[in-house]
Amino acid sequence: MNPKNLHPETLSAQAMGWVDERTRAITPPIHVSSTYLRDPDNQYRSGRVYARADNPAFDQPEALLCALEHGHQALLFSSGMAAATAVFQALQPGDHVLAPKVMYWSLRNWLMTFATSWGLQVELIDMTDPAALRAALRPGKTRLVWIETPANPLWTVTDIAATVELAHAAGALVAVDSTVPTPVLTQPLTLGADIVMHAATKYLNGHSDLIAGALVTREDSDHWQKVRKVRAQIGGTLGSFEAWLLQRGMRTLHVRVAAACASAQKIAEHFHGHPLVAEVLYPGLPTAAGHAIAARQMRGGFGGMLSIRAKGNAHVSGEQAAVGVAAHTEIWKRATSLGGTESLIEHRASVEGAGTPAPTDLLRLSVGLEHADDLIQDMENALEKGHHQ
Repeated sequence: MNPKNLHPETLSAQAMGWVDERTRAITPPIHVSSTYLRDPDNQYRSGRVYARADNPAFDQPEALLCALEHGHQALLFSSGMAAATAVFQALQPGDHVLAPKVMYWSLRNWLMTFATSWGLQVELIDMTDPAALRAALRPGKTRLVWIETPANPLWTVTDIAATVELAHAAGALVAVDSTVPTPVLTQPLTLGADIVMHAATKYLNGHSDLIAGALVTREDSDHWQKVRKVRAQIGGTLGSFEAWLLQRGMRTLHVRVAAACASAQKIAEHFHGHPLVAEVLYPGLPTAAGHAIAARQMRGGFGGMLSIRAKGNAHVSGEQAAVGVAAHTEIWKRATSLGGTESLIEHRASVEGAGTPAPTDLLRLSVGLEHADDLIQDMENALEKGHHQ
């Protein structure tokens, strides 16, 4: 199979079309060996030395993800956090980095604690505002600009191409957390970004049975080689079975994302203007601040993630209503994470704690593969009960 001649749906469904040469198995074997035989003359002509860096279980999922993102090379990691932090760990003390104020909370906490203690100069800005980015960039000093779009949990949208133009002019690399849109909807590398990151636990796997992360680079570079060393030497590598699970999940990526997008759009439109909902946050709504940008850089849908803000009344505050709504859902499951087949609901402010950008009346929704009408009815019932506590 020549990836250049095939649609991404075909590449995903057949996992690049690779077949095990020895057994002719369609489903790949799971390679569990931690070490590999050295040749009699002391060479490693197989290219394998030790599984922490050279595991053959990585080859096929990394090749597939690289093809889907139109990248040069991909690396699997033991978690999304391991992948994301490797990008920063490959920098030098004193380097200046910019990240969004609204972003995945665990990475934001890591940046403001561990990364700063290692000597990185971390600055959080409104990444959706080009003027704010332009003012914050320090030519020759800013080494990395980190984007997350749409950004968790407000689902704000950053213009990737415009950010790349400004960052590259200042000599900075651009890395994009594209966990939510996935390569089905957005390919940041084609818009000029240098690295794309996925919390592969989410949509790439899609079954809530795996913790994994991935990076894809647009081209080789000194920074990318350092990222490779971070994975190998710090040890944030994925296990063989987990790599197999990830590849299995990516085979259905396109159909799962398409279904989640369609349901999320229907749910967002249904609750937009609802008497018990103060606001629906979803880039697929024409009223969303970043809708025009999202429509330009997200093709085929606006993702399966949205948030609703519960409206308070004379008896309950917006926060009380939100917590009450989550308590009364039956189909929507109260759990952290996103991108699985099951729909999840979470009162995000109580999870993130002090300093969160999430309003206290906000409920984050991950739309799964259930029928949209069932999800809507379940939310209707919960909204009614949550406002009459």
